Amino acid sequence: QVQLAESGGGLVQAGGSLRLSCAASGSIFNINAMGWYRQAPGNQRESVAVITAGGSTNYADSVKGRFTASRDNAKNTVYLQMNSLKPEDTAVYYCNAEVTDIEVGYLDVWGQGTLVTVSS
Repeated sequence: QVQLAESGGGLVQAGGSLRLSCAASGSIFNINAMGWYRQAPGNQRESVAVITAGGSTNYADSVKGRFTASRDNAKNTVYLQMNSLKPEDTAVYYCNAEVTDIEVGYLDVWGQGTLVTVSS
């Protein structure tokens, strides 16, 4: 099967930066869109940034101009550079990938989540 491993979360002061990484591994034929989602306590999970295999990106209005998604297709890895962080960015951040698995075909895969805490 396919797994996603996230890293890079942590505690940062408002105005600071963090970079999240998410690496896919397993029986991967190819990966289509990859994305970052987040869920704050008491809130629903929301889309933060999505990046296609060709590099096109789509961002939530709340993070435009502050967050940048990128990917390294050779490494099956997606990144999220987060600048000018605000306390309202505090959430568990999840990586998602639309994967064609060699054995079973299409999979919608989620990472385990990484906590980002922004202090004021």
